[in-house]
Amino acid sequence: MNDNKVKIGIVGCGNIAPVHAEAISSTNYGILISVFSRSESNINKMKDRFNVAGYDDYEKFLSDPNLDAVSICTPNGTHLEFAEMAAKAGKHVVIEKPIEVDIRRAKRIIDICNKNNVKLAVIYQNRFLDDVIKMKNVIDKGVLGKIFMSDARIKWYRDQQYYDSAQWRGSFKLDGGGVLINQAIHTIDLWLWMLGEPKTIFAHTGTFTHNNIEGEDNAVAVVEFRNGSIGVLQGSTSIIPAMKRRIEIHGENGTGILDGDVFYLLDNQNKVIKEDNNSINTGGASPLAGFSIEHHKKQFEQIFDAIINNKKPVVSGEESLKSLAFVKAVYESAKNRTEVNYDEYLAGQ
Repeated sequence: MNDNKVKIGIVGCGNIAPVHAEAISSTNYGILISVFSRSESNINKMKDRFNVAGYDDYEKFLSDPNLDAVSICTPNGTHLEFAEMAAKAGKHVVIEKPIEVDIRRAKRIIDICNKNNVKLAVIYQNRFLDDVIKMKNVIDKGVLGKIFMSDARIKWYRDQQYYDSAQWRGSFKLDGGGVLINQAIHTIDLWLWMLGEPKTIFAHTGTFTHNNIEGEDNAVAVVEFRNGSIGVLQGSTSIIPAMKRRIEIHGENGTGILDGDVFYLLDNQNKVIKEDNNSINTGGASPLAGFSIEHHKKQFEQIFDAIINNKKPVVSGEESLKSLAFVKAVYESAKNRTEVNYDEYLAGQ
């Protein structure tokens, strides 16, 4: 690294790639130098917009001696192959969520990165929202007292055109499933980050309003957490109108609520201790509706700091396994109509 900055290239030039590119370009410690895609038109769009080199050959892309790291923005089920080649080439690896479509493939990425002594980070930018951090601190400090119940709701909308726009959307092989592994996994990650890991899960899933997809567009799950509390997850891409994501955590001293991007706290007299109604609606029909790069920027800053100063990224490969294991457990429970043990799925069973 020259000038103590990380030179990074983006792998895959689809919808999320420009978000990564803008976020990287706005950081103090990262420089976007190249992009790779099998689509010439997508390469040209990124080259023209961000003034970077473009490659349609992945080996040539990785062979650039100036390249320090890659940011993988390809369909979920292709992450392993791209990450493996990058790690073997000595490049640090950043992956857009989820890390992969199943635990075994995800663990292979972790092992390969460890073996080649490169950093691995997975993008869960919502952890870097100011109010999410405030909510996490309130819970960790015990302000709510003993937590006994919670729920996480992702009632969003995607039209049929969204799924028809790419064959991999909603497929098991390349998307890993439907609403849970694609849209809801961000909120699942926050929920587990705040409450800890589950113990058991019982779920139902279904595909009700979309055609020609293998995965689910609606899911519900009842969860028993290791801390003794119980909770409910609802995920959907069928809701009209789309609603803001919402996490409610109930303790003996009060309730903490994340409404969209805004946290507020209710005491035992139903008094609002802190409230802000200027929340962004992130559940619109467009995948990037109301989208800001600010939180991607914050996460990339932390990733670059970890690379430069040889630290572990906040959202490491191991940390990203937790939400993926939850999703896989939900799918198995719904398929077999039975309660499942979360630890079995975290272990990759």
